[in-house]
Amino acid sequence: MTQTLPPSPHPPPAKLQTIALALGGGGARGLAHILMIEALEELNIRPVVIAGTSIGAVFGAAYAAGLSASLIRAHTEETLGQRFDFMRNLLNARADPVQKLFNFLPLRSALLNPAALLELILPSRMPRDFSGLSIPLEVVATDFYAQTQIVLKEGPLAPAVAASMALPAIFQPVMLEGRQLMDGGLVNPLPFDLVAGRADITVAIDVSGAAREPDGAGGPRAMEAVFAATQILQRSIVREKLKSMRPDIYIDVDVYAFHALEFHKLKDVLAAAAPAKEALKQELARVLGRPIVAAPERVPQVQAEPAPRKRKRLKDLTLALPKPRKRK
Repeated sequence: MTQTLPPSPHPPPAKLQTIALALGGGGARGLAHILMIEALEELNIRPVVIAGTSIGAVFGAAYAAGLSASLIRAHTEETLGQRFDFMRNLLNARADPVQKLFNFLPLRSALLNPAALLELILPSRMPRDFSGLSIPLEVVATDFYAQTQIVLKEGPLAPAVAASMALPAIFQPVMLEGRQLMDGGLVNPLPFDLVAGRADITVAIDVSGAAREPDGAGGPRAMEAVFAATQILQRSIVREKLKSMRPDIYIDVDVYAFHALEFHKLKDVLAAAAPAKEALKQELARVLGRPIVAAPERVPQVQAEPAPRKRKRLKDLTLALPKPRKRK
C-alpha cells in the first residue's frame, strides 16, 4: 500500500539572488553614487561584479576594493572639503577664471593630470592591481585613435581608472599598452551591458543628465556649452542602449541641475540624490522579494605593503600652464 508522507514543515529555501552593478559617468553628478552604495549596504547586498565608467569607475573601484560606504563618503567629504580649495575655483564650469585660462592655453594642452588627481581623490590604501580587489571590476575607457571602447579588467588599477575619467581637453589622455585612452563616457556612459547575464539582477545607476529649463541668463557660456555637449552625447547613448536592452533595475538620478565639474557642491548633489537612494531600495525590494546573497569573498593577492606616499600638492596636478609674470 502506498503511503503519502505529510508535507515537510520546513519548505526548501528560496533561491538566493545575486546582483551585478553598473555605475555611470557624469562628472560631479556621479557623487550620487555614494548614496547608491549606501543603499546596497543598508540592504546587506554585495554585488558579484561591478562595471564603471568615468566617476562610476572611481567609486566602483573604491567599492570593489572593499571600502565601506561610510568610509567612501567620509573620505570624499574630507577631500572635497579641505583639499580642493584650488579646484573649487578652477573646476567650476561657469567660473570666469576657467574660461580665461583656456583662452591662453595652447590648444594641445590639457588642464589636469588624471593620474595625479585620482591619487588625491582615492584613499591611499587602494590595491595596485585589479587582482587585489574583493569584487571583480570592469572599467570602460575610449581608445582615442581607434575610436573604440576599451574594457579594462586586469593589470594596474589606477591607470585604468584614470583613463576612464580623462575628460577631453580637461584631462591629459592616459597612455596604456600603447593606446591613448580617455573618458569612457564617450563610448559607453552606463556600462550595464558589460555585466548583463552575469548575475540574477542587473542594477544600473544613470547620472548622465537630462533636459532642463533655461536659466534665463542669455544662453550657456562657452565652457558650460562644451561640458554640456558631452553630457548630451552621453545621454543620447544611454537612451539608444535602453531601446534594445534594459537592466532589471534602472535608476535615473535627478542631479541634472549640476554641471559636470561642480565637485564643490557635494552636499547639494547628495541631497538631490536622496530620493533616488530610496527608489533604489524600493526597487530592490520589489524585484528581489527573496533573500539576497552576498558575493563570495574574493581573496586578494598578497602584495607588499607600499611605502607611505606623499600626497601630491595641488600645483602638481596642473599641466603645461605658463608661469605668471612677476610684477615690476
